[in-house]
Amino acid sequence: MKAISYSRYGGPEVLEYGERPEPKIGPDAVLVEVRAASVNPVDRKCQEGALDGMLEAVFPVVPGWDVSGVVVRPGVSVTEFAEGDEVMGYVREDFLSRGTFAEYVAAPVRTLARKPRSLGFEEAAGLPLTGLTAYQVLHRALEARAGDTVLVHAAAGGVGSMAVQIARHLGCRVLGAARDGGLERVEELGAEPVRYDEDTFADRVRALAPDGLDAVFDTLGGPYLKRSAELLAPGGRLASIADAGVTALGGRYYWVRPDAADLEALAGLADEGAIGVRVAKTFPLERAADAQRANAEGGLNGKVVVTVP
Repeated sequence: MKAISYSRYGGPEVLEYGERPEPKIGPDAVLVEVRAASVNPVDRKCQEGALDGMLEAVFPVVPGWDVSGVVVRPGVSVTEFAEGDEVMGYVREDFLSRGTFAEYVAAPVRTLARKPRSLGFEEAAGLPLTGLTAYQVLHRALEARAGDTVLVHAAAGGVGSMAVQIARHLGCRVLGAARDGGLERVEELGAEPVRYDEDTFADRVRALAPDGLDAVFDTLGGPYLKRSAELLAPGGRLASIADAGVTALGGRYYWVRPDAADLEALAGLADEGAIGVRVAKTFPLERAADAQRANAEGGLNGKVVVTVP
């Protein structure tokens, strides 16, 4: 099969396009014919070796965790999916090797759900990691509920835009922090935009929420995390996916995990029209390095997706 892989740590320059063996599938997995795979910042971090202390790399590594495609062969114990089912998944295992930037991926059933009927393959590929992160943080770490005032950082980004939509669906009032280029997108999503500015950010938030924030969803870390902690109402909740220092501020550091039930819930929200995915740019599989560069440059207000013919 055709695939993108790397045999040493590095940036986009280490990616190679060529033939790789078709992956074997275990009893609890399915072989998925990949139609699209989205690019996430964590792909680059893994590729550069930033997570070497956590995830063993079995070289050559095929990058990518997000996928949408069609089941071509289920494992012998699989009852959840059949040949021809359209699926999406966050195919993260406990090591780096069998990623989604390929014509086929072996996906454990715990990482998959049926693709939303309302989304195309490109859109569906952009949903799993960002959607699961937002869904799990809001429900488990922040316990967001109707009537809460929630501040979402980088609200025009991948995770942030999902968090805005899901929080709105829960009945929350949402303040969305963004740079100038993302403020319009934040407003489109239904949040009240707050412009990032080191000198005036806290005052802007206080003017909108004088009684304090019920919850803060941090995706940046650093100084804005500390400022956010100071803006919480008594009993307010704080969670970060970017900075483990949040625990010292009384908050929770959260890592997303594959969860089939959560993916199914996201698919349902997509089919209800409660959440959507904006695809900013697509690249064919052989240009995955360019897709990584585009994602790193930022400013697209949408997902970068690799497509597989």
